[in-house]
Amino acid sequence: MKKNSIPSCLIDCNSLWNPVLQAFMKHITGIHDINHFSQTSVQVGLHHQIHRLMIDPLVLQSYGAKGINLKKDDVIFREGDEALHYFQVMSGSVKMITNSPEGQEFIQGIFKMNDSFGEPPLLCSFPYPSSAVALEPSIIIKLSKERFLTLLRENFEIHLRLDQVLCQRLRYKSMVLSEISSYDPEHRITSLLNYLKSDSIDQGNKQDAILKGEYTVPFTRQQLADMSGLRVETVIRTVKKMEEEGKLKLVGRKITL
Repeated sequence: MKKNSIPSCLIDCNSLWNPVLQAFMKHITGIHDINHFSQTSVQVGLHHQIHRLMIDPLVLQSYGAKGINLKKDDVIFREGDEALHYFQVMSGSVKMITNSPEGQEFIQGIFKMNDSFGEPPLLCSFPYPSSAVALEPSIIIKLSKERFLTLLRENFEIHLRLDQVLCQRLRYKSMVLSEISSYDPEHRITSLLNYLKSDSIDQGNKQDAILKGEYTVPFTRQQLADMSGLRVETVIRTVKKMEEEGKLKLVGRKITL
């Protein structure tokens, strides 16, 4: 059975489903010029993530960026705010969220160490379409819009990398629109869990450890619902059905693949 609703993850450029998680390139820093980078190839697709580092923190600091300590649930910016800064995660994690008229929260993306977030409104001068909130105690780097644009003008390779990231987000949205928006809850949840597992493998995330070939999902049923545009009751019911059919395992309250 197909559903016609389009999950909010496809509306926001910063969605978890977009290939920002795959499209980062490695960099080489010159001995005498920390602002000089060499470009390497970009790999795209759920199974081709590489270690993500958007901009070297030393480069950001050289342009005046400052670190900010956040507590869990601290708000970085709210939906509708003017975009005045570039943000990059140093440690911890940040979620981008929107809320439906009924008050349901949708997680547009989760950003971890070395991820940047919120660039489209910064570059195109429109209000933030989502709010950014710390998922846990975190440290982020904050650089003013004026200095960030100067950084891009003076570092072509970084500018090109950002352009590629934004283009791949648009390309990925186009490719997965019918795949994600048309299918039933089990299909959405399966796609999401497979994505999370693939990302954890490729990133070598010890916290989301994969032991003996099994992946333990680090998110709650509510968070999975918020990511997939489903109600938590639907996620709970679907996960239970998938367990009964042998498509996943439940260890305590944790989902394992």
